[in-house]
Amino acid sequence: MSETPPSGQPNPVLAVDIGGTKLAAALVEPGGRVAAYDRVATPNPAAPDGGSLDAEGLWRTLDALLGKIVTDAGDPPLAGVGVGCGGPMTWPAAEVSPLNIPAWRSFPLRARLRARYPGLPVRIHNDAICVAVGEHWRGAGRGHDNVLGMVVSTGVGGGLILGGRLINGASGNAGHIGHVVVDPGGPPCACGGRGCLEAVARGPGLVAWAREQGWRQGNPGRLDSTTAGAELAADARRGHPVASAAMRRAGRAIGIAIASATHLCDLDVAAIGGGLSQAGSLLFDPLEEAFRTHARMEFARRVRIVPAALGQTAGLVGAAALVFAHDRYWTGRAAG
Repeated sequence: MSETPPSGQPNPVLAVDIGGTKLAAALVEPGGRVAAYDRVATPNPAAPDGGSLDAEGLWRTLDALLGKIVTDAGDPPLAGVGVGCGGPMTWPAAEVSPLNIPAWRSFPLRARLRARYPGLPVRIHNDAICVAVGEHWRGAGRGHDNVLGMVVSTGVGGGLILGGRLINGASGNAGHIGHVVVDPGGPPCACGGRGCLEAVARGPGLVAWAREQGWRQGNPGRLDSTTAGAELAADARRGHPVASAAMRRAGRAIGIAIASATHLCDLDVAAIGGGLSQAGSLLFDPLEEAFRTHARMEFARRVRIVPAALGQTAGLVGAAALVFAHDRYWTGRAAG
């Protein structure tokens, strides 16, 4: 059966967001409205119950989530399946090896989903690319042709819309701003490099740096990185010097990276989503300061840097757009 859904398809897309902290699923309507939503924690060896850590256990957790959300909605016919997943991955085949999900290495995610939902288009891209697509399609980048979308959470990633279309690059990884080097002498990164934006600004790395500087959690028994990151931001709001310095460190690194991306790509908007973006001015004030310091060309200084307008659903809306607006976001060799 054709991989392209009929024009004007009224049925929802089953949208999925796979990250190191959570597995989320939604039914997204053609206009971008999230009609149903559910999530579970990504199985984690540091969690109190240990979770299912092997590849098949993680697949069963995801499969159960998808089955539940469709069943709870009354088993509507679907227009397709769209997925944002942490990288790296082969693309468009989507054998995934997310850095922050060690249970999956070369896991055939697209093949599994195509077998689970036969006859439907199944389209999978990097989770941060889906945030960029969502923000361009229905969020802060709507009406603009040149948009950088970013996720700052368990990892740091990005996607690029240039000339109104998603830029995939040679391997589907264009826009991966998390591995732009912002500090050559900085911390080692999981990619094997040093001083990458992800190594400096991702939530777990930020928490680790703060602990090294003497910050202590109010509840050190909770090892979950999301909980620790939220506590770090809360302490920064209360004026804790180390927590405040950690947020400034992350904001500065992101600002430097966006300045470099803007000079390279001549952007209109940079939209930032993910858990850390919820820190608000604690992150965005030092980010803007660093960006204005390093973006000296006039064309670069006009870019707007904003929180993702779609919030935590940006990646899900973008995953749905891979199906609904495939002419802009799923083209070239991926189209078959």
